[in-house]
Amino acid sequence: MAPRAESTFLSLPALSLALLILSVPLAQAQAQAQAQGQKTWCVAKPSSEEATLTANLNYACSQVDCSILQRGCGCFYPDNLISHASIAMNLYYQSRGRNYWNCYFKNSALVVTTDPSECARLVFFS
Repeated sequence: MAPRAESTFLSLPALSLALLILSVPLAQAQAQAQAQGQKTWCVAKPSSEEATLTANLNYACSQVDCSILQRGCGCFYPDNLISHASIAMNLYYQSRGRNYWNCYFKNSALVVTTDPSECARLVFFS
């Protein structure tokens, strides 16, 4: 009789429970910020890979109008990938109701309560 191989993977119920437990603090933090009337923004994590930022930028701009990122528009500068990706991700996040899950982007984004830029303030809260 062959020895039985041990599975190193979590069962589906255990994985679901783990994900639920991990999501509760995020939901609570967002609810607290909203209850206190704080504005929130979605920004790219500085440690994100270039390919991830490009994918996030492309996805967000396929879902929302990113024309403010074009040369000559108010949010073109600074002209770098992390800035443009953050603005596009924030446009998506804002348009979807500012829910923490709309700022996940495969764990490459953060919800912040400090205004990341003059552009964000002008675009979202003027």
